[in-house]
Amino acid sequence: MQNVIKEKRTSFHITQEELSQKLNVSRQTIISLEKGKYKPSLVLAHKLAQIFGCTIEDLFIFEGDENIDG
Repeated sequence: MQNVIKEKRTSFHITQEELSQKLNVSRQTIISLEKGKYKPSLVLAHKLAQIFGCTIEDLFIFEGDENIDG
């Protein structure tokens, strides 16, 4: 699953450390999220969407077998 978390974070001028503090997770979690190596819980995805003022669907790009009709 791809995402645009890094793009959103940099456009908001927020460091990985600042974002991790807002979400109460480690900086390593943010790094893993941005690289697409970690799939967040629904709660974490919702918090990210709230921080960036967008929907979860705006942050995460579902592809291939992750889609219901795929």
